[in-house]
Amino acid sequence: MNSGMMWLDKDPKTNLAQKVKRAAEYYRCKYGINPDTCLVHPSMLEANTSQEGKIAIHTYRPVLPGCLWIGVSDKN
Repeated sequence: MNSGMMWLDKDPKTNLAQKVKRAAEYYRCKYGINPDTCLVHPSMLEANTSQEGKIAIHTYRPVLPGCLWIGVSDKN
């Protein structure tokens, strides 16, 4: 993914799946397409969380904790 939207969500009461869902809904409204990839800091990845619905979640150390980089994969 070369471009996407950065989403900041430091709410400690929500889990990663909820954060990805919120970011994806906003992305859909803003850009009119469904995101399929989300990059997060390794410290944010929870056990058994590698996909939320149709959005693949990958770790990427340069993304700061609390941030999600969401968009469409270049592999399509």
